[in-house]
Parts: sequence; C-alpha cells; structure tokens
Amino acid sequence: MKQPHTYLFFISLLLTSFLYAQDEAPKTTAKDTLPPAEKYGFRAGVDLARLIRTAVDDNYSGFEIVGDYRFHKKFYLAAEIGNESLIRDEENVNIEGSGSYIRAGVDYNVYDNWYGMQNSIYVGLRYGFSTFDQTLNDYTVFTSTNYFGVDQITEKITSEGLNASWAELVLGIKVEVLNNLYLGANISLRSLVSEKTPDTFDNLYIPGFGRTNDFSSIGVGYGYSISYLIPFFKKK
Repeated sequence: MKQPHTYLFFISLLLTSFLYAQDEAPKTTAKDTLPPAEKYGFRAGVDLARLIRTAVDDNYSGFEIVGDYRFHKKFYLAAEIGNESLIRDEENVNIEGSGSYIRAGVDYNVYDNWYGMQNSIYVGLRYGFSTFDQTLNDYTVFTSTNYFGVDQITEKITSEGLNASWAELVLGIKVEVLNNLYLGANISLRSLVSEKTPDTFDNLYIPGFGRTNDFSSIGVGYGYSISYLIPFFKKK
C-alpha cells in the first residue's frame, strides 16, 4: 500500500476544499456591526483511513471513533477510541498484534477563520494507552547452514494482557463541507513511554501506536475522518 502518497493526496484535497470554502465565505457589509455567533458543542465521527485499509488489506482490520469538544475559542478536548489487528509477515517471522486503545488530549486551532466560517488547522497533544495480545504464528530458527532445510516452527505462541503507552504530537485540518459536517485529515508523531512485552519475543505491532522496531521508539500515524457537530450553544 502506498500509504504516504494516499494521505498526502487526501490532505491536499482538503486544503483545496478549505481554500474554496474560504472564498465562498459571506463578505461583511456596513450592516454587519457584530460578529456571527460561533458554535460550541460535541463533534463525533469515524476514521475513514482504517475503514478503507480494512477493505483493501487482508492482514489488517480496524475501527476508530473520533470526537472533540470545543471548550474555548481556540481549544478543543479531543479523543480517539478504537480497535485494531495487524499481521506482520516478515522474512523470518509471522506475528499478529490485536487489541484496543484510547488516545486523549487537547487541540489548538492556529487558524483565524474568515467571517462566518468554522474550519480549523490545528496542532494537538495526545497521551495514548493500549491493551493488546501478541500471537507468534510461526518463525524460522537461524542456523549457519540450510543443508538440512529451513527449520521453521509453526506452533503458535500467544501472550495476553500486554499494554503500552505513548505521547504524540498531532497536526491536522478540519473543513466544514456541509452544515455541521466536517472532513478531516491528520498526521502524528508518536513516542513510546512504556511497553510490556512477551517473555520470549518483542512486540512488532501495538494497536493505536503502530509498527515497532528495535532501532527506535518513534512511530508515525495518519488518519482521515468524517464527523458531525452537535451544537450545544453559540457565542458571539
């Protein structure tokens, strides 16, 4: 899958929609002596990237609910809750990680909207926590020669009750395409804080965090979302 190209294209599409929406914003006149009332409320939706990947990738399944609540002109409480499963089929090992996760934090809208608009370009911080299982489906025992053939072990080994936590920086955009309906895209940089590993092998995939490796505790994530705003009240 060409994931980087996919999410860059999606972000470019949203930026184009964002600029077009700004051009279509109502212009102020001499009669507009007061700013329009801005909506405050709860916005909830789903992550489209995980639904698309589930449909096209046989080794992956996932679902994520996204939400935020505007409590200040520029600040939003934000959270993502989901479930993921991925099979990593490497050259010498096949392992599956599956479980649930939550990421929670705050977003700050760095963009000053035009008159009557409520789009956002935001930067956010999250703390993530995941509980999951790791199943070693098969692996190859390293030997100095293959004279007697490849020594492949196919007996499954499952480790349950694992967990991990991490911090992440999020950059994203949300565009109101219809009244109260938003499309969004984001990328995130993640750093592991803690990790419980199986006794006999390492975690190769942590739900909510992504792939792991021996060289770094840094991960990268992305998402596309569609969400709906439920306004609770308005402020001038």
